Amino acid sequence: MKSHDYKHKHLFFVALLFLSATLSAQRTSFPIKTGGKQTKTLKGGETHDFQLSLKKGYIFRAEAFQNGIDIIIRAFDPAGVAIGEFDSPNGTQGPEPIQFTTKTSGTYRLSISALEENAASGEYTLRINQAEKQAKSLEGKVDQLFAAWNVPGSPGAALAVLKDGKLHYAKGYGYAQLEYDIPITSKSVFHIASVSKQFTAFAITMLAEQGKLSLDDDIRKYLPEMFDFGKTITIRHLIHHTSGLRDQWNLLALAGWRLDDVITKDQVLKLIFNQRELNFDPGAEYVYCNTGYTLMAEIVARVSGQSFPDYCQEFIFKPLGMNNTLFYDDHEKIVKNRAYSYSPDQVGFKKSVLSYANVGATSLFTTVEDLTRWADNFKHLKVGTPNIMANMHSRGVLNSGDTLTYAFGQDISKYKGLNMVSHSGGDAGYRTYLARFPDQDFAVVVFSNLASFNPVGMALQVAEIYLGDQMTQPAPPPAAPLADNNAEAEPTPDAETWKDYIGQYELQPGFIISITVEDNKLMGQATGQEKFPLQFEETHTFSFKPAGITVVFEKPANAEFYQLILKQGGGQFTCPRVEEFDASKINFEELIGKYYSPELETAYTFFLKDGKLMARHQRHPDSEIIASKKDFFFSNNWFLGQIEMIRNSEGQISGMKVSSGRVRGVFFEKMK
Repeated sequence: MKSHDYKHKHLFFVALLFLSATLSAQRTSFPIKTGGKQTKTLKGGETHDFQLSLKKGYIFRAEAFQNGIDIIIRAFDPAGVAIGEFDSPNGTQGPEPIQFTTKTSGTYRLSISALEENAASGEYTLRINQAEKQAKSLEGKVDQLFAAWNVPGSPGAALAVLKDGKLHYAKGYGYAQLEYDIPITSKSVFHIASVSKQFTAFAITMLAEQGKLSLDDDIRKYLPEMFDFGKTITIRHLIHHTSGLRDQWNLLALAGWRLDDVITKDQVLKLIFNQRELNFDPGAEYVYCNTGYTLMAEIVARVSGQSFPDYCQEFIFKPLGMNNTLFYDDHEKIVKNRAYSYSPDQVGFKKSVLSYANVGATSLFTTVEDLTRWADNFKHLKVGTPNIMANMHSRGVLNSGDTLTYAFGQDISKYKGLNMVSHSGGDAGYRTYLARFPDQDFAVVVFSNLASFNPVGMALQVAEIYLGDQMTQPAPPPAAPLADNNAEAEPTPDAETWKDYIGQYELQPGFIISITVEDNKLMGQATGQEKFPLQFEETHTFSFKPAGITVVFEKPANAEFYQLILKQGGGQFTCPRVEEFDASKINFEELIGKYYSPELETAYTFFLKDGKLMARHQRHPDSEIIASKKDFFFSNNWFLGQIEMIRNSEGQISGMKVSSGRVRGVFFEKMK
């Protein structure tokens, strides 16, 4: 799946969080020394623990090379406290780099598990490099963080540190262009993906400051081609991702586009203007939406009378001296010193093609040095006004009165006790991050041209090098003891009532949580996901701590059955009990046929193959369609997501509605 704006998550599909944890039914421990290498076979449900002795004040580096299994590595210090988690988005093949700084001497543990609980057996090779004494200078410590990528033949990263209004340190690591061995420098130009959004918000706010528009204007005032949904969508809704509009990337993929196609502004706008439904009422929810920022760029162009790239060049980039910065709206344009993007594969790296010709939500080309000029402008104002800057830090508010962390293309948060303003980006093989610590007059910028690179983690490690003595954090909870596989399960005070919990509970239409009992353990399973154990907490209350889930069973007044209350990420979801679903009773024959979406002007054909229901689009791989309840299905390909079949008054299938992540309820009519 294409990675976009991966920092921003939404709880609408709780399945995404169920996937985030890997359970360990069986553990095996191995000793290993620095300089050592071990090849192991692993499958789902197993965990390998590697114990190694390390001294305080060293940079530890290792690499686990995957061969047929997708693994996740967790590092623990001698006290058992988790100090790092490593999982690159490179599937079942390729390297997983591991790196951390030792802050105490003793026995450290690397815990390696399969990402998927039911994963088939595969191999990985763990290589432990010689630990390196941590440098004494700030710059030396930073260089050590990036050393693993600063090698011949590897994509890498560019870094810049802004301190007290001055460029304190800037450097490149690895290669910008592998075919010609061109190294990355601090002047290499990167596509920075969604970090672009704050410039779009700034441009629209400048026009508002000049009285040329209002942030509370109906967007149809400037975009009359937009369908009238009967509900006002304001520019402010676009800024805070609360518009209810469907996301352009999900729509394009559902319509049959590959995300490495040439995708122009006009093509995106046509798709947006053809939509006839919203995900939700404007202001009711926060769902990250690239569409809104594409529309804001178009509004800037129409109000200013200039193209969006020209407007930003004249009023933002040029005044700030950002001489190597532009919004890239022409995929054929030549850009000097450009870094190209890559992803890891079995033999090294391959190109990760990006051919966007649309701007606003993405497509800013810049250098780490130029971006520090932008970051400095928030503290030492050269472009804009104090009122504009106040707006830029103004967080969104929902209709309910709840305040978001998301402001104007920036996320307002804290990191280890310090106020932080940040945003990440990810398109193709580009991974980018800008973090500002306004109270410390400090900013760090990290760009990478490697899809498996983690710019957020690297930037925050850099911030800790410079600001660690000012950071505070609560003491971490004690680590859970290793599982004893020979221990018998202890009965819980509520074990006798478990039989009353068994059943299926509906989180949302077609998304079911099944509760069963296996080996004296209460188990949960979400639609399309693996089973997970529920730990008894107190009467009617259970938890699954790896995903931060609490489950409460309660019986409404005069009700015969329990309902399930799921708590996660600050949200609470009531899941009523539903009748057991027997997938064998589905009449697949009535589902066969062609389904056409007038909004997307595309079609999918449903057919049977080897007893499985499949969906075919001429530009996508075939998708398996899997039943979750009567008339509700999910797909094994992300762009189809969840499917609800629609029946007419005679009970016949007349169409379907498709939801996938940031898109809900796109209607496809069944053709006759």
